[in-house]
Amino acid sequence: MSDYLLEEHGLSPGKIYRLLSGSICPRPIAWVSTLDSRGNANLAPFSFFNVVSVNPPVLGFSPLLDGDGNAKDTIRNLGEVPECVVHISGEGLVSEMNATSAGLAHGEDEFLHVGLEKVAMAGVSVPRVAGAPVAFGCRLREIIRFGDQPRAGNLVLAEVVSIYIDDALWDGRHVSLDELKPIGRMAGNDYARCTDLFEVERPASGSAMSAQQRGGR
Repeated sequence: MSDYLLEEHGLSPGKIYRLLSGSICPRPIAWVSTLDSRGNANLAPFSFFNVVSVNPPVLGFSPLLDGDGNAKDTIRNLGEVPECVVHISGEGLVSEMNATSAGLAHGEDEFLHVGLEKVAMAGVSVPRVAGAPVAFGCRLREIIRFGDQPRAGNLVLAEVVSIYIDDALWDGRHVSLDELKPIGRMAGNDYARCTDLFEVERPASGSAMSAQQRGGR
């Protein structure tokens, strides 16, 4: 058994990254499109991602600075056009999503690089991926920056203003996991499927919303 007090042990950012990404998993993946001020599109996946508020609906994802302390195009673009589209790709687009993580030159379009079709997203100027089963059109609320050193995070808080969902996934109450085929990020090159589920009944007091607010059971 090992205990690490970080200020004493001096673990490198690389080791801390491996500890975090290897133990906090599976992680959902935000596939984020943005635009720069010239209209160039960018598309990139981020697995430091989750829902952070429901009312108002806010998503949070955190692109890390690279090994030289440079910001990703997603962060640069949000400073120019404060909007984005957060996609949930599902397993059906995992190869295309992975391909958009390639290190292209600033201003190059990952949609074109991978061969993905753009379509308009309601409420924002940023396009969405035509084939993605779920997409959230968002306006930037805030970016919380954790420094300018390599691998520092930039927590993007993006408020949802529009939602696209494939009709085959949504019956008005539940999202079909069989249709969505959600995936999660593990460490290294590994991903996880959500195909081995088990149920644990929550206590009545375990929800922050009343049964009426949830629409009944």
